[in-house]
Amino acid sequence: MRHTNTIGEAASASGVSAKMIRHYEKIELIEAAERTNSGYRLYTPADIHTLRFIRRARNLGFSVVDISELLDLWKNDTRTSKDVRRVADGHLVALRAKAAEIHSMIDALEQLFDGCTNDERPDCPILDDLADAAKPARPKQVGHKFGFERVC
Repeated sequence: MRHTNTIGEAASASGVSAKMIRHYEKIELIEAAERTNSGYRLYTPADIHTLRFIRRARNLGFSVVDISELLDLWKNDTRTSKDVRRVADGHLVALRAKAAEIHSMIDALEQLFDGCTNDERPDCPILDDLADAAKPARPKQVGHKFGFERVC
């Protein structure tokens, strides 16, 4: 008989919660665990290794779809590194775009923050900007399709 672990032991050893292990099994990211006669799931060291792989990929922000593809590549002895790199490159491009978006938000908020007088007056450039950006836009008659004006 090969060494097996309960779901709690597998969770502890892999760093993936029991709830997520069941979820990964349900969505078929991992194979269904063997069961005891009383229905308890049993996990092998190889299963735990796979769960660690998934945890690391999730920590790097890979989607479940990407992780599924990476798992398939990991298990395939005839894989090519360019196939793995293609998946990683797609994720890296998305992360860089998200980082640029976050940096843009930081820059905008810092500019608003710097304009705040931080005193007892009610005037607030932060709230003014949020209120202005929240106004609906309607087409403006400017002679081309890109013109818009703010309305109350």
